[in-house]
Amino acid sequence: MTRILCAQKVRIYIVDQKNHDYTEDMKRVIVHSDINHCYAQIEEMRHPELRNVPMAVGGSEEKRHGIILAKNDLAKAANIKTGESLRDAYRKCPNLTIVHPDYDAYMYYTEKIKDIYRKYTDRVESFGLDEAWIDLTPSQKLFGDGIELAKKIQDEVYDTYGMTVSMGVSFNKVFAKLGSDLFKHKGFALIQEEDVENIVWPLPVEDLLMVGTRMKKNLNEMGIFTIGDLAHRSVHELEKRFGVMGHLLWMYANGLDDSEVHEVGYTRPAKSISHSKTVVKDIESMAQLREVFRVLSECVAADLRKAHVKGRTIHIHLRGSDLKSCGKQKKFDQYTDLASDILSAAMDLAAKLWVGDVPLRSVGIHVSMLSATQNFDQLDLFSQPQTREKERALEEVLYKIRNRYGYDSCRMAASRVDAQLTDFDPDGLLHQVHPVGVLEGSIRK
Repeated sequence: MTRILCAQKVRIYIVDQKNHDYTEDMKRVIVHSDINHCYAQIEEMRHPELRNVPMAVGGSEEKRHGIILAKNDLAKAANIKTGESLRDAYRKCPNLTIVHPDYDAYMYYTEKIKDIYRKYTDRVESFGLDEAWIDLTPSQKLFGDGIELAKKIQDEVYDTYGMTVSMGVSFNKVFAKLGSDLFKHKGFALIQEEDVENIVWPLPVEDLLMVGTRMKKNLNEMGIFTIGDLAHRSVHELEKRFGVMGHLLWMYANGLDDSEVHEVGYTRPAKSISHSKTVVKDIESMAQLREVFRVLSECVAADLRKAHVKGRTIHIHLRGSDLKSCGKQKKFDQYTDLASDILSAAMDLAAKLWVGDVPLRSVGIHVSMLSATQNFDQLDLFSQPQTREKERALEEVLYKIRNRYGYDSCRMAASRVDAQLTDFDPDGLLHQVHPVGVLEGSIRK
């Protein structure tokens, strides 16, 4: 069966000096840029001597954040892997140099690199700290061929900061992202419509955006191992098995993605708000869990109010010392942004999910079904709206105090009973930016 790929084109409207309008069809030139081993490269740029030793950016074993976040080439040659524990990394490479992360520096330099992209287009969409999509389609009228312009931008980043970025260039965001993953160390991959069958389809299905470990397993069970297998599978069969996601993945595999690269300054509306914590010592009682959940609930509630939304569904995540995870969710009686509601619901769920048999290593709270229009408290026979407004006012005052003087300036006394567990501020400036895997919007209005 032959698949016909849609040519991705944008119609650009130009006004000349005589105010006469004319149009010209242009093929889309979408770039995905990925800063190679970003944190490690920035540390090497700041401290050039680190280029001569096996080095990795990692957390703190004492605070149970002891994993490898990024590594340089010498550490990679020693088979150090991102995500593995520091303990395992030291076993492989006893002379490994560990640098603790400096998120302020990473935020600063990644924005500086994106400023180079913004010199050539106003459509630069961040995908985490180290990745971005760049739409060079309209820029071709000013700077010439988009493919050559992408190469120029790549060279400018290296010449300016001495850092390498991998670039994928294609006619849509999905294949541009795939291209940037093909070759690292200042790699450059071009995937055009006529290249899809030979370049894209033979690749493992897990290379496609939004195919994670679980989806890969499900697709493999269906006999789908390559992107080409997915592209040639019946879309109705995929929809029946995976719903909307099945249809979306089929479109991606066939190159039918026309989602736009958002303009600089665009903020994707939040679909959920969550906070989690890997605690410095295991949680062994409901009393301990309550105080950790209290801090998380306060920060989730503060984020809800900052986003001017309320949530209707809460989900908790528990991970035991045996590294097994579980979760449970429920709906609130009404939309809420109160920490007291979130904490109460979280403890109700925890009581049904955990009996204390396995100590907890990490926990999280996730609030979804957000609405910006539910800006009132729904009344019923037993409602006390004045009480809820007082609670909301109190929480807002607490947040303002903490925002100005630090989280420790105003805490519940109960949280100091076991200060080692609750001595954290998940709403602080940790600068952890996590990519959002859902592409949205269309260039076709």
